[in-house]
Amino acid sequence: MRGLSRETFITAVSLAVAVALMPLAWFYLPRDVFGVILLLVGCAVFVGVARHLEARQAGPAYSSFSAAPPGPSPSSRPAAPSSRVPAARRRSRKRDGPLPPEALVALADERRDAGVDDVFADLDSKLIGLLPVKNKVEEIASLLLVDRVRQRFGLDAPRPNLHMCFTGEPGTGKTTVALQMAELLRRLGYLESGHLVHAMRDDLVGEYIGHTAPKTKQVLARAMGGVLFIDEAYYLFRPGDSKDYGQECIDILLQVMENDRDKLVVIVAGYRDRMDEFFESNPGMSSRISHHLDFAPYTLDELAAIGRVMLSDASYYLSEAAQAAFREYLTVRMRQPRFANARSVRNELERARLRHAHRLASDPELSRTMDDLMRIEPADISRANVGWAPAFSPETSLSAFDEPRRD
Repeated sequence: MRGLSRETFITAVSLAVAVALMPLAWFYLPRDVFGVILLLVGCAVFVGVARHLEARQAGPAYSSFSAAPPGPSPSSRPAAPSSRVPAARRRSRKRDGPLPPEALVALADERRDAGVDDVFADLDSKLIGLLPVKNKVEEIASLLLVDRVRQRFGLDAPRPNLHMCFTGEPGTGKTTVALQMAELLRRLGYLESGHLVHAMRDDLVGEYIGHTAPKTKQVLARAMGGVLFIDEAYYLFRPGDSKDYGQECIDILLQVMENDRDKLVVIVAGYRDRMDEFFESNPGMSSRISHHLDFAPYTLDELAAIGRVMLSDASYYLSEAAQAAFREYLTVRMRQPRFANARSVRNELERARLRHAHRLASDPELSRTMDDLMRIEPADISRANVGWAPAFSPETSLSAFDEPRRD
């Protein structure tokens, strides 16, 4: 009976009693009298249903049978703050209205409020070296931070152009920096979600007429609110191929980069010389790119340090002899084709772990300590092309497992 009005309850009980008495009336009353009674019951049912529907449209009725006192319906209650609202937008709600001109604002407080230092700490922990790149990211963050403070004083300025170009060899940290840049822009309130969508030519350019536009727009829709990272962007356009549809993709990108730059940041990446040729053949793209970050190849010491970090994250380490062997391997590998910097380091360490496991498993009866399970020895480092007897052919043993350069 919870939630029923007194009138509705009485009507329901009366109809139930009437229905229960109908069989008795059929047997003991004359047929004409029974017909009149049946007609009256039908009218009563019709009136009851009509009044019930009218009451529902007017709103729920509460009485002594109701479990709760009258109050606002769920649809009329104020909505609770959503936890999915971006942090930058929640912070802006606390600062409604511009600050007076005589107010004082500390950039350190703004930086701490946005969590910028956390992003840079994460970037330093994930990437060794790359000081020019990190300095450039710091400059961009400073520009956006000052622009954020200016907005608090009511100083309006056009939104900065944040489209970027990353140039450098494979394995130099371009994708990692793009991820951190997306998070930085989200925390400063320049992106809604700060996610990253990685795309290449095959994701954007179609194979026949009418295929390119839907593919490109689908990728752009997924990237809205975040960063679209286009790797090897120079493959989008093939000037020597008359049946290539890459120009249609570039035209769509140019339009979105201009009209929706407050919703999306595009980062194009690739080898520096090829990106220069790409910009020369597409001046519209070059004019929309504001920030250029060049990722220099890692030095031998930086590559060795990257290897130590990778092994430490996996609970491995190099013995002193293995460290010397690993540096000797890197010295030779850096001069070979298709060297991919940190990727080549990662691939060689994966092979070192494979040899380490095979070495231990070759004598299964011997008891091993935890240190044995963690220590990489010189025997586990690639021996090809570093003065030892090659385990594979010199042409393929060191480079076949690295990501090749696309031709």
